[in-house]
Amino acid sequence: MTSFCCDLIPVPVRDSHPAEHRDPGWKLFGKIPPRDGPIKDPKSIQKVESAGPGNSTSPRHGVRKNLDFEPLSTTALILEDRPANLPAKPAEEAQKHRQQYEEMVAQAKKRELKEAQKRRKQLEDRCKLEESIGTAAQIWNLEILPNWSTTCTSRRVRDLWWQGIPPSVRGKVWSLAVGNDLNITHELYSICLSRAKEKWRCTPTHSVEAEPEGPGSSDRESSLELIKLDISRTFPHLCIFQQGGPYHDVLHSILGAYTCYRPDVGYVQGMSFIAAVLILNLDTADAFIAFANLLNKPCQMAFFRVDHSLMLTYFAAFEVFFEENLPKLFAHFRKNSLTPDIYLIDWIFTLYSKSLPLDLACRVWDVFCRDSEEFLFRTGLGLLRLYQDVLTTMDFIHMAQFLTRLPDFIPAEQLFQHIAAIHMTSRNRKWTLQKDPERGSPVLKR
Repeated sequence: MTSFCCDLIPVPVRDSHPAEHRDPGWKLFGKIPPRDGPIKDPKSIQKVESAGPGNSTSPRHGVRKNLDFEPLSTTALILEDRPANLPAKPAEEAQKHRQQYEEMVAQAKKRELKEAQKRRKQLEDRCKLEESIGTAAQIWNLEILPNWSTTCTSRRVRDLWWQGIPPSVRGKVWSLAVGNDLNITHELYSICLSRAKEKWRCTPTHSVEAEPEGPGSSDRESSLELIKLDISRTFPHLCIFQQGGPYHDVLHSILGAYTCYRPDVGYVQGMSFIAAVLILNLDTADAFIAFANLLNKPCQMAFFRVDHSLMLTYFAAFEVFFEENLPKLFAHFRKNSLTPDIYLIDWIFTLYSKSLPLDLACRVWDVFCRDSEEFLFRTGLGLLRLYQDVLTTMDFIHMAQFLTRLPDFIPAEQLFQHIAAIHMTSRNRKWTLQKDPERGSPVLKR
């Protein structure tokens, strides 16, 4: 058996005062102090540097990997003296670096102060907003809602309405403003939902793979299954209406119940967004009642049933006020052959809930519930007015893309200022709705 012997190799005793203790400046310059040894010849260093970075095996590459130290920050370079193996800084250069450092510190302090002031301002604005919302909620709860029939048309209530309804009372106000002309009860909703569930059980699951044919699809029998496709596309960023989310089944139930309540209409793309907004503000049965009554309005029914003649009437009325309020932009649209149906259909189908940020869409809904369909078209003209300077520089393609996918951030107060500047009167003619036993259509009355 072979044996091995190991010789003990003496380990040199380290200096009890390492380099970083002897020269505190190295604490700032890097983690590793300079090695003890002969100073390298500057000419040999220059030869190594000339090898270039292109070759991974070049001497320079090796030098970079074996640097004795690495500066931790520019502050260290400015404040500390150079190492002993390098030429000392000239006095002018040292003074210049000191001034640069002081300027950097002063600028950093200014930035920090500015950021602190910005955060303080945001906090103050948030507190003021929450306080104003709380005060407004008390007014709605204690003064307006208990006396709805006598106060809802007063100037004071209309002004409060324009400023936005507090979220805590929004659902109640919407229900009262939309009304229930259809006389739908909670029991009727339960009956429609039971019918929908029965149809779901009898419907083959493979039909889910079929894509909807678009608004006004004649295949009403498959609309129950088409609902499942659109639910996953409804406010996907919220993650509450998708499969497994807390409101997935609620949205599915309301849309399914409506297809049984109005089989002549069925389910049409865009309905899921309207139902989702109502679910976020109302209980399930009340959301269904408001949903059915909203869709029964002449404008919504014309679009969801794809009544082409009525839709063209709405577009024509819209263009009258478009030309009157925004003549320059109207001429630009006309020159580029951009017609209202390209962008207005999506806005109307979802009541702006898909096109605008959700909180802003809810504020648009506030006034829409008060002013009915007229406000939908005022909002459209307000958006065009808000972005008219941008739109007038675009061609057809870019305008269509911009209007069908609006910016993610739209300032609410600015938008409502532009909406307020829109006049729905044109040469002594005013937007109004001609009532009809079966349907209504917009007309311009003197």
